Amino acid sequence: MPHTIWKGAISFGLVTIPIRVYAATEERGVSLHQVHATDGGRIRYRRICELDGEEVPYRDIAKGYQLPDGDTIVLTDEDLADLPLVSSKTIEVLQFVDAEEIDPINFTRSYYLEADGPGGKPYLLMRESLGRTGKVAVVKVALRNRESLALLRPYGDVLLLQMMLWPDEVRAADAFAPSDDVHVRSQEIDMAESYIDTLTAPFDAGEFTDQYREALEEVIEAKAAGRPVKEEEAPVPDRGEVVDLMEALRRSVADAKARRGEDAEPAARKSTAKKAATKSASKPPVKKAASKKTAAKKTAKKAAPARKTA
Repeated sequence: MPHTIWKGAISFGLVTIPIRVYAATEERGVSLHQVHATDGGRIRYRRICELDGEEVPYRDIAKGYQLPDGDTIVLTDEDLADLPLVSSKTIEVLQFVDAEEIDPINFTRSYYLEADGPGGKPYLLMRESLGRTGKVAVVKVALRNRESLALLRPYGDVLLLQMMLWPDEVRAADAFAPSDDVHVRSQEIDMAESYIDTLTAPFDAGEFTDQYREALEEVIEAKAAGRPVKEEEAPVPDRGEVVDLMEALRRSVADAKARRGEDAEPAARKSTAKKAATKSASKPPVKKAASKKTAAKKTAKKAAPARKTA
Protein backbone atom coordinates (compact mmCIF):
# COMPACT_ATOMS: atom_id res chain seq x y z
CA MET A 1 0.00 0.00 0.00
CA PRO A 2 1.55 3.36 -1.02
CA HIS A 3 1.77 6.05 1.61
CA THR A 4 -0.76 8.89 1.83
CA ILE A 5 0.57 12.01 0.10
CA TRP A 6 -2.35 14.32 0.93
CA LYS A 7 -5.36 14.32 3.23
CA GLY A 8 -8.36 16.61 2.91
CA ALA A 9 -11.87 16.69 1.49
CA ILE A 10 -13.81 17.13 -1.74
CA SER A 11 -16.21 20.06 -1.69
CA PHE A 12 -19.23 18.91 -3.73
CA GLY A 13 -21.80 21.69 -3.29
CA LEU A 14 -22.89 21.40 0.33
CA VAL A 15 -21.59 17.82 0.48
CA THR A 16 -18.13 17.22 1.97
CA ILE A 17 -16.25 14.01 1.17
CA PRO A 18 -13.25 13.29 3.43
CA ILE A 19 -10.53 11.58 1.33
CA ARG A 20 -6.92 10.43 1.27
CA VAL A 21 -4.77 10.79 -1.86
CA TYR A 22 -2.36 8.12 -3.16
CA ALA A 23 -0.08 8.04 -6.20
CA ALA A 24 -1.76 6.01 -8.96
CA THR A 25 1.37 5.33 -11.00
CA GLU A 26 5.02 4.43 -10.50
CA GLU A 27 7.92 4.19 -12.93
CA ARG A 28 9.60 0.78 -13.21
CA GLY A 29 12.87 1.65 -14.91
CA VAL A 30 16.18 0.14 -13.74
CA SER A 31 17.72 2.46 -11.13
CA LEU A 32 21.34 3.30 -11.95
CA HIS A 33 23.77 5.25 -9.75
CA GLN A 34 26.77 7.38 -10.57
CA VAL A 35 29.92 5.48 -9.58
CA HIS A 36 33.69 5.77 -9.94
CA ALA A 37 34.51 3.74 -13.08
CA THR A 38 37.81 2.40 -11.73
CA ASP A 39 36.61 0.94 -8.42
CA GLY A 40 32.77 1.19 -8.44
CA GLY A 41 32.61 3.58 -5.49
CA ARG A 42 29.41 5.64 -5.27
CA ILE A 43 29.64 9.30 -6.23
CA ARG A 44 28.12 11.45 -3.48
CA TYR A 45 27.21 15.11 -3.62
CA ARG A 46 27.73 17.39 -0.64
CA ARG A 47 25.38 20.28 0.12
CA ILE A 48 27.81 23.18 0.33
CA CYS A 49 26.74 26.76 1.18
CA GLU A 50 28.33 29.09 -1.38
CA LEU A 51 28.76 31.85 1.22
CA ASP A 52 30.63 30.10 4.04
CA GLY A 53 31.79 26.94 2.22
CA GLU A 54 30.33 24.70 4.94
CA GLU A 55 28.32 21.50 4.35
CA VAL A 56 24.64 22.04 5.29
CA PRO A 57 22.53 19.26 6.91
CA TYR A 58 19.04 18.62 5.51
CA ARG A 59 17.37 20.05 8.64
CA ASP A 60 18.86 23.49 7.90
CA ILE A 61 17.83 23.61 4.25
CA ALA A 62 14.89 25.86 3.30
CA LYS A 63 13.40 27.16 0.07
CA GLY A 64 14.30 30.59 -1.25
CA TYR A 65 13.36 33.08 -3.94
CA GLN A 66 15.98 35.39 -5.47
CA LEU A 67 14.89 38.98 -6.04
CA PRO A 68 15.99 40.97 -9.13
CA ASP A 69 18.58 42.84 -7.03
CA GLY A 70 20.21 39.57 -5.97
CA ASP A 71 18.82 39.37 -2.43
CA THR A 72 17.22 36.08 -1.39
CA ILE A 73 13.93 35.68 0.46
CA VAL A 74 13.98 32.56 2.66
CA LEU A 75 10.68 30.66 2.88
CA THR A 76 10.16 28.13 5.66
CA ASP A 77 7.78 25.16 5.69
CA GLU A 78 5.52 27.19 8.00
CA ASP A 79 5.36 30.04 5.45
CA LEU A 80 4.24 27.64 2.73
CA ALA A 81 1.77 25.83 4.99
CA ASP A 82 0.10 29.09 6.05
CA LEU A 83 -0.77 30.28 2.52
CA PRO A 84 -4.44 31.41 2.47
CA LEU A 85 -5.58 28.80 -0.07
CA VAL A 86 -8.82 26.86 0.26
CA SER A 87 -7.33 24.27 -2.12
CA SER A 88 -4.57 23.41 0.37
CA LYS A 89 -7.07 21.35 2.37
CA THR A 90 -10.05 21.02 0.04
CA ILE A 91 -10.51 19.77 -3.53
CA GLU A 92 -12.93 22.41 -4.76
CA VAL A 93 -15.31 21.42 -7.60
CA LEU A 94 -15.51 24.34 -10.04
CA GLN A 95 -17.69 22.90 -12.82
CA PHE A 96 -18.65 19.74 -14.70
CA VAL A 97 -17.73 19.13 -18.36
CA ASP A 98 -17.66 16.37 -20.97
CA ALA A 99 -14.33 14.54 -20.82
CA GLU A 100 -13.83 15.04 -24.58
CA GLU A 101 -13.54 18.80 -24.05
CA ILE A 102 -10.17 18.45 -22.30
CA ASP A 103 -7.19 17.69 -24.55
CA PRO A 104 -4.83 15.04 -23.05
CA ILE A 105 -1.84 17.40 -23.51
CA ASN A 106 -3.06 19.13 -20.34
CA PHE A 107 -2.76 16.02 -18.14
CA THR A 108 0.18 15.28 -15.82
CA ARG A 109 0.16 12.87 -12.83
CA SER A 110 -2.73 10.73 -11.61
CA TYR A 111 -3.83 9.96 -8.04
CA TYR A 112 -6.31 7.54 -6.47
CA LEU A 113 -8.74 8.97 -3.94
CA GLU A 114 -9.83 6.86 -0.97
CA ALA A 115 -12.83 7.65 1.21
CA ASP A 116 -11.70 8.55 4.72
CA GLY A 117 -13.78 7.94 7.84
CA PRO A 118 -17.48 8.71 7.20
CA GLY A 119 -16.79 9.64 3.55
CA GLY A 120 -17.85 6.28 2.07
CA LYS A 121 -21.45 7.18 1.17
CA PRO A 122 -20.84 10.65 -0.36
CA TYR A 123 -17.79 9.19 -2.16
CA LEU A 124 -20.00 6.51 -3.72
CA LEU A 125 -22.63 9.14 -4.55
CA MET A 126 -20.16 11.24 -6.51
CA ARG A 127 -18.65 8.26 -8.30
CA GLU A 128 -22.04 6.97 -9.43
CA SER A 129 -23.33 10.43 -10.40
CA LEU A 130 -20.31 11.12 -12.61
CA GLY A 131 -20.59 7.67 -14.13
CA ARG A 132 -24.25 8.05 -15.05
CA THR A 133 -23.94 11.53 -16.50
CA GLY A 134 -20.69 10.84 -18.36
CA LYS A 135 -19.24 14.06 -16.94
CA VAL A 136 -15.96 14.86 -15.21
CA ALA A 137 -15.44 17.46 -12.49
CA VAL A 138 -12.99 20.31 -13.00
CA VAL A 139 -11.38 21.02 -9.61
CA LYS A 140 -8.58 22.99 -7.96
CA VAL A 141 -6.19 21.45 -5.46
CA ALA A 142 -2.84 22.36 -3.88
CA LEU A 143 -0.38 19.45 -3.90
CA ARG A 144 3.39 19.51 -3.44
CA ASN A 145 3.53 23.26 -2.76
CA ARG A 146 1.63 24.34 -5.86
CA GLU A 147 -2.00 24.85 -6.80
CA SER A 148 -3.21 23.04 -9.91
CA LEU A 149 -6.26 22.46 -12.00
CA ALA A 150 -7.34 18.82 -12.11
CA LEU A 151 -10.09 16.49 -13.28
CA LEU A 152 -12.05 14.24 -10.97
CA ARG A 153 -13.47 11.17 -12.74
CA PRO A 154 -14.52 7.57 -12.07
CA TYR A 155 -11.87 4.92 -12.70
CA GLY A 156 -13.32 1.49 -12.10
CA ASP A 157 -14.53 1.48 -8.49
CA VAL A 158 -12.54 4.53 -7.39
CA LEU A 159 -12.37 8.26 -8.02
CA LEU A 160 -9.28 9.36 -9.92
CA LEU A 161 -7.67 12.79 -9.58
CA GLN A 162 -6.02 13.71 -12.90
CA MET A 163 -3.68 16.67 -12.46
CA MET A 164 -3.60 19.31 -15.21
CA LEU A 165 -1.34 22.11 -16.40
CA TRP A 166 -2.41 25.74 -16.35
CA PRO A 167 -3.14 27.17 -19.84
CA ASP A 168 0.06 29.25 -19.84
CA GLU A 169 2.11 26.10 -19.16
CA VAL A 170 1.15 24.54 -22.52
CA ARG A 171 3.29 25.91 -25.33
CA ALA A 172 1.65 27.12 -28.53
CA ALA A 173 1.98 24.60 -31.37
CA ASP A 174 1.78 26.99 -34.35
CA ALA A 175 5.54 27.30 -34.82
CA PHE A 176 5.93 23.53 -35.29
CA ALA A 177 3.38 23.02 -38.11
CA PRO A 178 4.57 22.41 -41.72
CA SER A 179 4.66 25.46 -43.99
CA ASP A 180 1.62 26.29 -46.11
CA ASP A 181 3.38 25.33 -49.37
CA VAL A 182 3.52 21.64 -48.35
CA HIS A 183 0.67 19.55 -49.79
CA VAL A 184 -0.29 15.89 -50.06
CA ARG A 185 -2.34 14.20 -52.77
CA SER A 186 -5.63 12.45 -52.11
CA GLN A 187 -4.10 9.15 -53.31
CA GLU A 188 -1.42 9.44 -50.62
CA ILE A 189 -4.05 10.08 -47.95
CA ASP A 190 -6.02 7.04 -49.18
CA MET A 191 -2.94 4.81 -48.92
CA ALA A 192 -2.10 6.21 -45.46
CA GLU A 193 -5.66 5.37 -44.38
CA SER A 194 -5.12 1.80 -45.64
CA TYR A 195 -2.02 1.54 -43.44
CA ILE A 196 -3.97 2.87 -40.46
CA ASP A 197 -6.76 0.36 -41.10
CA THR A 198 -4.22 -2.48 -41.26
CA LEU A 199 -2.76 -1.66 -37.83
CA THR A 200 -6.07 -0.81 -36.14
CA ALA A 201 -6.86 -3.13 -33.20
CA PRO A 202 -8.34 -2.91 -29.68
CA PHE A 203 -5.77 -1.45 -27.29
CA ASP A 204 -4.30 -3.84 -24.72
CA ALA A 205 -1.37 -2.35 -22.79
CA GLY A 206 -0.36 -5.87 -21.69
CA GLU A 207 0.75 -6.66 -25.26
CA PHE A 208 3.63 -4.18 -25.03
CA THR A 209 6.86 -4.55 -23.04
CA ASP A 210 9.77 -2.31 -22.09
CA GLN A 211 12.48 -3.96 -24.21
CA TYR A 212 15.14 -1.50 -23.07
CA ARG A 213 14.57 -2.41 -19.42
CA GLU A 214 14.61 -6.14 -20.20
CA ALA A 215 17.87 -5.85 -22.16
CA LEU A 216 19.48 -3.78 -19.38
CA GLU A 217 18.43 -6.31 -16.73
CA GLU A 218 20.00 -9.11 -18.80
CA VAL A 219 23.28 -7.19 -18.98
CA ILE A 220 23.26 -6.64 -15.17
CA GLU A 221 22.48 -10.32 -14.49
CA ALA A 222 25.28 -11.47 -16.81
CA LYS A 223 27.84 -9.18 -15.15
CA ALA A 224 26.72 -10.22 -11.66
CA ALA A 225 27.18 -13.90 -12.59
CA GLY A 226 30.53 -13.27 -14.25
CA ARG A 227 29.25 -14.29 -17.64
CA PRO A 228 30.29 -12.46 -20.81
CA VAL A 229 27.72 -9.97 -22.02
CA LYS A 230 26.10 -10.98 -25.29
CA GLU A 231 26.88 -8.41 -27.92
CA GLU A 232 23.82 -8.37 -30.13
CA GLU A 233 23.04 -5.58 -32.52
CA ALA A 234 19.50 -4.25 -32.45
CA PRO A 235 17.56 -5.39 -35.53
CA VAL A 236 17.27 -2.61 -38.06
CA PRO A 237 14.34 -2.83 -40.48
CA ASP A 238 15.42 -2.92 -44.13
CA ARG A 239 13.57 0.14 -45.37
CA GLY A 240 15.78 0.89 -48.36
CA GLU A 241 15.85 4.31 -49.91
CA VAL A 242 12.33 5.32 -50.87
CA VAL A 243 12.02 8.77 -52.38
CA ASP A 244 8.39 8.52 -53.51
CA LEU A 245 5.92 8.95 -50.63
CA MET A 246 3.27 6.80 -52.34
CA GLU A 247 5.72 3.93 -52.77
CA ALA A 248 6.76 4.21 -49.11
CA LEU A 249 3.11 3.95 -48.08
CA ARG A 250 2.55 0.92 -50.34
CA ARG A 251 5.53 -0.83 -48.77
CA SER A 252 4.31 0.06 -45.28
CA VAL A 253 0.91 -1.53 -45.95
CA ALA A 254 2.53 -4.61 -47.49
CA ASP A 255 4.94 -5.04 -44.54
CA ALA A 256 2.16 -4.61 -41.98
CA LYS A 257 -0.02 -7.19 -43.71
CA ALA A 258 2.89 -9.59 -44.11
CA ARG A 259 3.49 -9.45 -40.35
CA ARG A 260 -0.14 -10.45 -39.86
CA GLY A 261 -0.02 -13.13 -42.55
CA GLU A 262 -2.45 -11.25 -44.76
CA ASP A 263 -2.43 -10.36 -48.44
CA ALA A 264 -1.49 -6.77 -49.28
CA GLU A 265 -3.49 -6.70 -52.52
CA PRO A 266 -6.96 -6.13 -50.97
CA ALA A 267 -5.73 -2.88 -49.44
CA ALA A 268 -4.44 -1.68 -52.81
CA ARG A 269 -7.71 -2.66 -54.52
CA LYS A 270 -9.69 -0.96 -51.77
CA SER A 271 -7.66 2.23 -52.21
CA THR A 272 -8.17 2.14 -56.01
CA ALA A 273 -11.90 1.47 -55.67
CA LYS A 274 -12.27 4.29 -53.14
CA LYS A 275 -10.45 6.66 -55.46
CA ALA A 276 -12.64 5.65 -58.43
CA ALA A 277 -15.83 6.03 -56.40
CA THR A 278 -14.81 9.48 -55.20
CA LYS A 279 -13.90 10.57 -58.74
CA SER A 280 -17.19 9.23 -60.13
CA ALA A 281 -19.24 10.93 -57.42
CA SER A 282 -17.61 14.29 -58.14
CA LYS A 283 -18.57 14.27 -61.87
CA PRO A 284 -21.97 15.67 -62.97
CA PRO A 285 -24.31 13.20 -64.74
CA VAL A 286 -23.87 13.15 -68.55
CA LYS A 287 -26.87 12.74 -70.87
CA LYS A 288 -26.56 10.07 -73.55
CA ALA A 289 -26.22 11.56 -77.04
CA ALA A 290 -28.85 10.62 -79.58
CA SER A 291 -27.74 8.59 -82.63
CA LYS A 292 -27.47 10.25 -86.07
CA LYS A 293 -30.34 8.11 -87.42
CA THR A 294 -32.68 9.10 -84.60
CA ALA A 295 -31.70 12.77 -84.90
CA ALA A 296 -32.34 12.76 -88.69
CA LYS A 297 -35.72 11.06 -88.28
CA LYS A 298 -36.80 13.68 -85.73
CA THR A 299 -35.67 16.50 -88.08
CA ALA A 300 -37.58 15.06 -91.06
CA LYS A 301 -40.71 14.58 -89.02
CA LYS A 302 -40.53 18.18 -87.85
CA ALA A 303 -40.00 19.53 -91.41
CA ALA A 304 -42.84 17.49 -93.07
CA PRO A 305 -45.91 19.66 -93.97
CA ALA A 306 -49.28 18.78 -92.49
CA ARG A 307 -51.73 16.95 -94.90
CA LYS A 308 -54.90 18.74 -95.97
CA THR A 309 -58.18 17.02 -95.30
CA ALA A 310 -60.59 17.00 -98.26
